[in-house]
Amino acid sequence: MVSKKALKQRLRHWAKELAFMGLIIFLISNLMSYLRSPSLDNEGLPQISTFLINQEPFSTSTYEKKPILVHFWATWCPTCKLEASNIQYISDNYNVITIAVKSGSDVKINAYMQENTLNFKVINDEEGLLSQGFKVKAYPTSFIYNTKGQLSFTEVGYTSTLGLMIRMWWASF
Repeated sequence: MVSKKALKQRLRHWAKELAFMGLIIFLISNLMSYLRSPSLDNEGLPQISTFLINQEPFSTSTYEKKPILVHFWATWCPTCKLEASNIQYISDNYNVITIAVKSGSDVKINAYMQENTLNFKVINDEEGLLSQGFKVKAYPTSFIYNTKGQLSFTEVGYTSTLGLMIRMWWASF
């Protein structure tokens, strides 16, 4: 039979191990995100004027002097599906435009949005032209622009809601 003291020591040991592994995973994932992030020649928010999948007009000029998250994703991307609720939460609290890349027609993307109870703004990049302009090579990829329209953060891969909230808050200054 294991004593209470020995059990406490084991639990502390495993708690430290888990915390250390969590820290290592956090550091490695942020390093990977940094290394995979696209290097844009122009760090200003590009002017995009188009229509959303619900046929509403959209223009980035509407977001001058406001922070905005530009999020590239795809319906066929499993990581994007995991991150979708994070993007939904952020879009309820901040300016967000998402770009669905090579994900089919507006009707197909709308069906995907309804199936997953999502209602953030979506541009259909059916041919991948916008993603090429942003030099996106992996999905999901997010760009956060500050109130001056300058690129503040680039994230490649899964990003937590808290991580996105902190970055959007920081871009507000």
